[in-house]
Amino acid sequence: MASRLKSLVTSLVEATATPYPVDRYLEFVSPMLTWREHRAQITHVTRRTDRTVTVHLQPTRGWEGHIAGQYIEVSVIIDGVRNRRYFSPAGAEKDRGQIELTVTAHDGGFVSTHLRENAAVGDVLTISAAAGEFTLPAIRPASVVLVSGGSGITPVISMLRTLVAEHYDGPIDFVHYARTEADLAYRVELEAIARTVPNVRLHLHYTRTDADGRFTDAHLAALTGAGDAEIFLCGPSSLMSAVRDYADRAGLTGRLHSEAFTVDTAPVLDPNEPVTGTVAFTASGTEAPNDGRTLLEQAENAGLNPEFGCRMGICFSCTKVRTSGCTRNILTGELDSEPDQHIQICVNAPVGDVEIEV
Repeated sequence: MASRLKSLVTSLVEATATPYPVDRYLEFVSPMLTWREHRAQITHVTRRTDRTVTVHLQPTRGWEGHIAGQYIEVSVIIDGVRNRRYFSPAGAEKDRGQIELTVTAHDGGFVSTHLRENAAVGDVLTISAAAGEFTLPAIRPASVVLVSGGSGITPVISMLRTLVAEHYDGPIDFVHYARTEADLAYRVELEAIARTVPNVRLHLHYTRTDADGRFTDAHLAALTGAGDAEIFLCGPSSLMSAVRDYADRAGLTGRLHSEAFTVDTAPVLDPNEPVTGTVAFTASGTEAPNDGRTLLEQAENAGLNPEFGCRMGICFSCTKVRTSGCTRNILTGELDSEPDQHIQICVNAPVGDVEIEV
């Protein structure tokens, strides 16, 4: 009854507030006053490495926290344009009053670079509820191996902090790959945990300075209990592929849980199916020869600027109508030629001639 009443009140208030959502009016009073949206104000900023920024956020009351490993959508307004990206909170999951995000400024990363250079105390960001299925099971496994690379550390350090806060007593092996020691934002904390929590073992590999810094089978095979541990993996595509290949060979596939923060969008070229056709971006009156890449990349290459968010098939910000032609979902390999279908252009590539409303 209470939820129905709240829904009715919300509908009535928003009806009187048209043409804009209620939150657009409230933000004139204070950016932290919201009706539907979740917002968070930056309370602390730390730049631990040359490429990262760690921000602590105070969310508005309605935000319900996260489960370790999940992600949130963060909206940042840059030069008057709202840009959306996805980041995983690094804090333990029971800490609902604070959100900790560590953002790595990747080459060409528009939003990550902006935050690295400009994030300041007092800034207000729009955030979403936490989502994602890359999480620890409710019944904790007997032992855990956490594997990460680069900025993929944030969801797994959230898992580590959660297990430590719960006084989990099973073996935990934390394996991380960074370019150099100076690139690891959480090095001091990880080393302190490994010294003071007896069931945590730390394995750090530096890809640019260690002779065996890049992943090898021995990095996991040598871990006591790796054969019966649940393995949680997040990192760049090269690391993900290498660990998955090892898990397949070692019979660990059923124990491997993973999430990618990037998607390999390079075209998969089959000599028996050459790339052909033309992509017609009908809303802009632009055409380009199909080069096999995703529709988003081909649109950008043609000088267009379609809206996008995560670039990995999560947020649906880039959904457009494919009016005709066939596309392949690069995540699943599925083909779809049904006309007038809404598709995510960041994870769909044209097969032959395609018309898309971009």
